[in-house]
Amino acid sequence: MPTLTAQPSIVPPVGTKPKLIEEYAGRVATANENVSIARIVCPPGWAENGQQPEFAETKVVLKGMIQVEHKHGVLEVRTGQAVTSHPGEWVRYSTPEAEGAEYIAVCVPAFSPATVHRDSDDVL
Repeated sequence: MPTLTAQPSIVPPVGTKPKLIEEYAGRVATANENVSIARIVCPPGWAENGQQPEFAETKVVLKGMIQVEHKHGVLEVRTGQAVTSHPGEWVRYSTPEAEGAEYIAVCVPAFSPATVHRDSDDVL
């Protein structure tokens, strides 16, 4: 039988400014360790520490722009575009533009603070 998620679970954020994380599937919302799916709303000027996660993460930008720093440069991922980071790849995300960003994040396996491997506590 299909399982309804009537409302998302709110996950505590990290980064320089509060962002909204609404998890629809994953470790918090559904106790699913295989995949996590969340809607995330980041304010303008938000940034978080670099990370080198053990999971793949695809972000589909619904509104605004996410800046993705990586070992070889910087990507600007805009409305209607997506970006995938691969397990073991170093990335750092931010929303430097005035409108911030809204996106859907899908992590396989599911996001976990224990497997994200963030850089030190010093944010940008």
